[in-house]
Amino acid sequence: MSMRVRPTPLFLGIDTGGTYTDAVLWSETGSPKGKVLAKAKALTTRHDLAVGISGAVDAVLEKSRADPTAIKLVSMSTTLATNALVEGQGGRVALIMIGFSEADLARDGLKTALGTDPVLFWPGGHDVHGNAAKLNLSGLEAALPELAGSVSGFAVCAYFATRNPAHELAARDLIREKTGLPVTASHELSAKLGGPRRALTTLLNARLISMIDRLVAATEEFLEARKIAAPLMVVRGDGALVSAAFARQRPIETILSGPAASLVGARHMTGLDDAVVSDIGGTTTDVAVLDSGRPRLDPEGATVGGFRTMVEAVAMRTFGLGGDSEVALEDGALNPKILLGPRRLVPLALAGMVHGEAVTSELERQLRAPNPGRMDGRFAVRTGVPDWLAAGLTAPEAKLYEAIGAVPLALDRLLSSNAQNATLNRLVSRGLVHISGFTPSDAAHVVAKQSNWDAATARLGAELFARKRDGCGQAIAVTPEVLAERVLVTLTRWSAEYILETAFAEDGLDGAATVAHALVQRAVDAHPGIARLSVALDRPVIGLGASAPLHYAGLPPLIGNGCIVPDDTDVANALGAVVGQVRVSAGARVSQPQEGLFRLASGQIVRDFTDEVKAIAAAEADVRAIVAERAKDAGTDSAEIEVATEFRVSTVESQRMFIEAHVVAVASGRPRIAV
Repeated sequence: MSMRVRPTPLFLGIDTGGTYTDAVLWSETGSPKGKVLAKAKALTTRHDLAVGISGAVDAVLEKSRADPTAIKLVSMSTTLATNALVEGQGGRVALIMIGFSEADLARDGLKTALGTDPVLFWPGGHDVHGNAAKLNLSGLEAALPELAGSVSGFAVCAYFATRNPAHELAARDLIREKTGLPVTASHELSAKLGGPRRALTTLLNARLISMIDRLVAATEEFLEARKIAAPLMVVRGDGALVSAAFARQRPIETILSGPAASLVGARHMTGLDDAVVSDIGGTTTDVAVLDSGRPRLDPEGATVGGFRTMVEAVAMRTFGLGGDSEVALEDGALNPKILLGPRRLVPLALAGMVHGEAVTSELERQLRAPNPGRMDGRFAVRTGVPDWLAAGLTAPEAKLYEAIGAVPLALDRLLSSNAQNATLNRLVSRGLVHISGFTPSDAAHVVAKQSNWDAATARLGAELFARKRDGCGQAIAVTPEVLAERVLVTLTRWSAEYILETAFAEDGLDGAATVAHALVQRAVDAHPGIARLSVALDRPVIGLGASAPLHYAGLPPLIGNGCIVPDDTDVANALGAVVGQVRVSAGARVSQPQEGLFRLASGQIVRDFTDEVKAIAAAEADVRAIVAERAKDAGTDSAEIEVATEFRVSTVESQRMFIEAHVVAVASGRPRIAV
């Protein structure tokens, strides 16, 4: 009697970045680190994410000749949420503030983040002990029909909701019932105090829901079409894995997902316990530190796009610098510097490859002009997102959006005033329109250091850019090649400065100010002088990203240490996605609103006890049960749970006085796989 031999389980990692979607097929067998069986890249298609995902995954399946049914786990990291916040994109959201005043908008960058999105204030909320103020939502109910037609979702934040979420729950349930739109309540995302920053985090989460939902849906549809019946996981910003369903409700936790996965991948590939990891993509460069084999976490919350959130994530610094960064020229200088980012452009080489004559003919027309134009080498093109995401456009925005199509249109034909330029920028911020222009990726094509797109279009763009004038009226570069090399040198130099800025910040200094200091600049430049200065990292840099071998080749003399670029650096994020673990937490607080009364707030329940020991025991039992359930929802059936309790007490006349206790449970384990 013959026994059927089960195939070795395979793991599929996917990373959806701003420019490329990567895929890697990995097996736990083959070596202590497992084995990469195949890897591939495809262009990220923002209008239909399934196209990019299918291109990358189909390629690894073809290369490996693997049976799709042998894939037992699919795990995905993404930079979409990070890029959206860096670029100021996302859905239009209504913010509902309960118990707050308009003055609270000025705190923690909330007003800046809100922009032109609507905000409503309602009386209500709770005090620090969870006692409720009066709540009346009848006015909110009356306002919902008009709001629902102009937003893609709602964010609800109530005063001291972390101590009692009752008013958030009432508003959330009412909005869901009356509008059917997604609603994020602040207590679902963070148990920390600080209402305005919690509101900011909630607002950003609500903006990201439709984007992450489209990503997950596209991935699930593709997997079903390929008969891959495996759980789908998503990497959070702290490097842990959670189920796709979990990520759909809390997309804000996927900010820094891609960079966090890259840290896990970097540690796995190099075996280094201590390193600075710098991951350069198309839109951003992400820099973080590995200490004793683990990434440093930022307990104060991740900062992305200038906003400090309450999301606990890798202590990652994200800079708007990448292969697809906008290349610009410093204004008003005699010898102007090359400026890079933070906005991502569609590289001309890529636009030329996709659209051909529609792009090159316009570049050639601009080159025939006797003088350089301010908008030379720039195009606008729709991103291809669904029409419903264009809801709420003003009349000027709608008119300009209508003029832009699926084929790039030269800006000198599209725009006739500065006001229209501002309108175009708003369409870009909404994620409705891409700008195409000259980027470092184009520069690399010009000097034959990159060849995956159309080099001829890149060279036309370089010729146009090289014609720009300095303060003396002279062209800034004599040839396209000279310009291209200057751009690439600038990118490497800026990369070194961002790496050093991160190191200084981790050492407790003002990173940006320290790097900008003349002494550090002289040290990085190895400037000769009587007093010779040097600066050096205490650990090597691990360079990640498909373009890392190009852009980081010149790093070592600038940072005073080595730079290691692993063999599979181009798919570090996708690899990190499949070698990680599920990790979730839950917290509860016990306070003493009056002597002898101990109030427990855990989950959505508030209970009172007359005995401290019983209250703490109940808190520990609650968080253990909550985190066990959350771990199952997050995708693991084999979680190990650790519970820790932190007390705040004072001593008055030698007597211990209980103030508060914070109980936290952490569950971790490998994700469940298909049987």
